[in-house]
Amino acid sequence: MSNNIPAQSDRCLVIIPTYNEKENIENIVRYVFGLSHPFDILVIDDGSPDGTAAIVKRLQGEFPQLHIIERSGKLGLGTAYITGFKWSLEQGYDYTFEMDADFSHNPDDLLRLHKACHEDGADLAIGSRYVTGVNVVNWPMGRVLMSYYASMYVRMVTGMTVRDSTAGFVCYSRRLLSKMELDKVRFKGYAFQIEMKFTAVKMGAKVTEVPIIFTNRVLGTSKMSGGIFSEAVFGVIRLKLSSWTRKYPQL
Repeated sequence: MSNNIPAQSDRCLVIIPTYNEKENIENIVRYVFGLSHPFDILVIDDGSPDGTAAIVKRLQGEFPQLHIIERSGKLGLGTAYITGFKWSLEQGYDYTFEMDADFSHNPDDLLRLHKACHEDGADLAIGSRYVTGVNVVNWPMGRVLMSYYASMYVRMVTGMTVRDSTAGFVCYSRRLLSKMELDKVRFKGYAFQIEMKFTAVKMGAKVTEVPIIFTNRVLGTSKMSGGIFSEAVFGVIRLKLSSWTRKYPQL
C-alpha cells in the first residue's frame, strides 16, 4: 500500500469552514497535505463572494483528497460543521478535525490531536489555549480577557472541567461522533463549540486538552461578532437547564 494512503482504521478528515478566505485557503491546503500523516480536507464554503471556492476547485485538480461543499450563504459555523460531520461519517472517516482556514491554528498540531485520539485513546482531543496558562499571540488584551473569562464562566455554569470550551481546533473519534445526535445540536456560533464539548462530557467520552499556541490571523478579517458572543453567554444557561431533562446516549 502506498505511504500516501492511510490505513482503513486511521482515515482522517480535516473540516475547514470558509467565508472570504482567498488569502489563506491555498496556503492552508498545501500545508496540511505536506504533513507527515495523511489527512483529507473538506472545505465548506458559505458562498464566499471573493472566489474562495474557485481556488479550492482549482486545487482539486492537484489534490484528489481535497473536497468541497458549497452552500448558498452565511448559514453559521455550527451548521457548517454539522454538514461536515455527517459527510465524514458517511464517507467512513475514523477521525474528524475542526480547523480554521486562517493559520490561527497551527496545522502541525493536527498531528498532536491525532495522536491524542489514535494512540492515547481520547474520544475528543481539544487544542487548548488555556490548559497551560494563556497561550494566545497577537490578540488585543480585551479579546484575550473576554475569551478567558468566558471559558471560566462556562466551567462555572456547566460543571465541565474543560478549560477551553470555545476552542475550534479539535479532533473527534468516529466512536463519539457517530453517537452524538447531531440533529439535536442547537447553536450556530461559538456556543456550538461549547455545546459539542458539553454533550461529549455528558455522554461519558474521554476528553483531553492538548496545549496549543493560538495566533491571531494575519490575512483576512475575523468573523467574531457581538451576537455570536451573546449567544454563547445565554446559550450556556439554556444548555445546562435542558441537560436536566435530556437523556444523552452513552459511549
